[in-house]
Amino acid sequence: MIWRHIISLRVQLILLVVAALVAAQMVSLFLFADERSLAIRAALGFEAAGRAANVARLIEEAPADLHGSIVRAANSPLVRFDLSDDPSVEHTDHSDGGLVEDRIRTLLDDSYSRDIRVEVHQVEGELMPLPNLSREMTDMHMAMMRGELTAVEMNLSIAMRGGQWLNVGTRFERPPIQWPLYSMLTFTISAGLLLVAVIWFVMTRLTGPLRRLARAADSLGRGENGAALPVAGPTEVRDLTRAFNRMQDRLTRFVGDRTRMLAALGHDLRSPLTAMRVQAEMVDDTETRDSLVASVEEMQGMVDATLTFARGLTGTETPETVDLHDFLESLRAATSGGFAIDAGSRIEVRLRPNAMRRALRNVIENANRYGGGATVGWHRRDDTLVLTVEDKGPGIPEEKLEKVFDPFYRIEESRSLETGGHGLGLSIARTIVQAHGGDITLGNRETGGLSAAVSIPLAPEAPDERRKR
Repeated sequence: MIWRHIISLRVQLILLVVAALVAAQMVSLFLFADERSLAIRAALGFEAAGRAANVARLIEEAPADLHGSIVRAANSPLVRFDLSDDPSVEHTDHSDGGLVEDRIRTLLDDSYSRDIRVEVHQVEGELMPLPNLSREMTDMHMAMMRGELTAVEMNLSIAMRGGQWLNVGTRFERPPIQWPLYSMLTFTISAGLLLVAVIWFVMTRLTGPLRRLARAADSLGRGENGAALPVAGPTEVRDLTRAFNRMQDRLTRFVGDRTRMLAALGHDLRSPLTAMRVQAEMVDDTETRDSLVASVEEMQGMVDATLTFARGLTGTETPETVDLHDFLESLRAATSGGFAIDAGSRIEVRLRPNAMRRALRNVIENANRYGGGATVGWHRRDDTLVLTVEDKGPGIPEEKLEKVFDPFYRIEESRSLETGGHGLGLSIARTIVQAHGGDITLGNRETGGLSAAVSIPLAPEAPDERRKR
């Protein structure tokens, strides 16, 4: 998704933690409401069972003429009693009524000889408050339940000694899920302010060193050798920073050692080559002398090209931010044969001007020499600048498109310096571009000719700039 590339790691983690907290609160609320409902049902069920057992015991112990008064006195808005010849419950519901039946038998000291029937069922359809509630209690009840009444009804039938049945009816209303304003305010303060503030502080300590590490890695990829990063942050980030510093130091020393070795080799070869040139000039035979001098000059040219290749590996030149169009205009003025510019949008790029000028000149001069002229254009692809150098020549066989970047490799088989050079031009160009963190690739155009694509990474943009694009 696009938002993952726009929102920073810190904001993503904060949103994730807050979302997880909200989900946990919702699950907790659901479980709490369900457990509260079950607890209320159990409490009311045991209360109704206790009242029914006490009323049954009182009826059996009182004279018959007081039975009606006892039933009327026992009635309440929540529990209804009735003494009749027939039970209101036909069959016992053992799944939900077993505990209620056991409690009644315990209170009556009855060991499974008396017929006690319990029925529990969900009330379906439109539900109104209990009919024997007063108007004030009905209004208060509806307000508390927020107009959403769902209930479980329990009916009891207890066999009495005289052959009659004590029928008991009650209803347990399930309380709705409520979000009091105080609870919502407390949750908002704890999650939205305190939690976010703590996470923001912790993530700043984590993402700060990571951002510095990302910028340093990008600079190293463009050939800019910066100072060692300060070791800060959590243990894992500190270990990562130390590993990066060690890697940067090793790469810098490796490239520097190889460059110094090549430079020393080229310097040491100049003395014997100069001596050979002097000795060749002293040869009397003209043809032999000219052949020896040509060979020495070719070797001298190869040494100079090797030193140029070595200089392309170094990053000693200070990088600069240049306007690409102006940079190419100055390069065209200094390039033998010139080239056409297919201007794209104005863009600034950070590079080492002298090194990049040498790299592009090698590619352009190859196009002028073998392709009858060069056209340079550019475009932006994500965070990469792509320079294209196109010609109208015969192109290169597919199997040699990558081979031509090998040092001292020449497609021209005559080995003549006038037609083939030393075979280091494209090697030097690729080395310089790769030192900028980019690369050069070659491809044959469908309309004829060769196209060289020079990709150079651009400096990372801030999140606001990426959103604008």
